Formats: sequence, C-alpha cells, structure tokens
Amino acid sequence: MTNDCFVGPDGQCVSNLVVTEFQILDWIAGFHNGFLDSVLPVISTFGDKGIGWIILSIILLCIPKYRKAGLAMALALIFCLLIGNITLKPLIARPRPYSYFPEMQLLIPPLSDYSFPSGHTFASFASATALFLHHRKEGTAAYLLAAVIAFSRMYLYVHFPTDILAGIILGVASGFTAFKLISWYHSRYQPHWLNRR
Repeated sequence: MTNDCFVGPDGQCVSNLVVTEFQILDWIAGFHNGFLDSVLPVISTFGDKGIGWIILSIILLCIPKYRKAGLAMALALIFCLLIGNITLKPLIARPRPYSYFPEMQLLIPPLSDYSFPSGHTFASFASATALFLHHRKEGTAAYLLAAVIAFSRMYLYVHFPTDILAGIILGVASGFTAFKLISWYHSRYQPHWLNRR
C-alpha cells in the first residue's frame, strides 16, 4: 500500500473492485490444504488450452448418439478461441493476480498470457452448456467439472473472480449459440453424417 493506495505491477493505483477481488482470493486461500493443493492443479490441467474439452468433443463426434453435441462443443470452443484468446485477452491485457506479488509461490508455473477472461472457465462452461442442451445428464456432470475448474483457477491465484464470472457468462452464451447454430444446420440440411445411426 502506498499513500492509502494499492499499487499494481504497472505502478498505478488499483480500483476498489480489484481490492475486493483480492480479499475474495485471500479468503479462498484460507482453504488451502495438502489434499486440494495436490488435486486442484491436476483438475485444472483438463482446461489447459481447452485440450481436455477438445479431446472430449472429438470422442463425442465419433459416437452417433452424441455427434451433434460433439459438433456443438467444437463450435463453442472455436468461439472461445476467437472471443477470448484472440480478442479480449490482448485487448484488455489484465495482469494475473500473482503478478502483483512477485514473491508469491504458486502451485503451478506462471502463465504467459493475460487474465481476462478466464480461458479455462470460458472453454469449460461453453463445452458444458453445449453438451447440457443436448444431453442433460451428461451435461450436468460437465457443469460440475466446469465449476471445479473455475474454482481451481482462483484457488491457484491465477485469475480474479471477475475473470471467472466473465468466463462463465461468455461460456454459457457461446455454448447456447453453438447449440442453436448446430440445431438450425441439422434441421435445415439434414446431413446424413450428423444423423444418429
């Protein structure tokens, strides 16, 4: 704190909202224990570059019953890449929470990209929504995994709560949009390869 101001890595005072977000992250840090410190980094890796969800969408594309859901998930993940990684992250260029504390010891290696929105959360909720709108039972399980991944990003101190909130909102919107587009495509063109067999 300098002159009653919390100074960020750029040397500028941060807003009261960011101070509140740090308070939330510090509250979450109170839950740290050996078990969660071991498990949550592993669960979080499922969302690294969306690779876990990408693999799942490919698997679903190979199963006739789940092919539409797999295609919707893949489309939703493309939205994540275009909106989150390519557009919003470099445009907003928000530093990661741990960058305010250079001495902090993290449970995972420091990341090279920006913080807003949370890509892990974006991809997870986009995929879960696309799956849920096709298959409620499987989608509910995906939502639970997405929620744990989202929590893990704050637990690991690599995202602010508003990064997570934005990821959830954008993810649900992308998953819903992908579902609508695939449903329209299927009803309009009735592609043989997309029909259940």
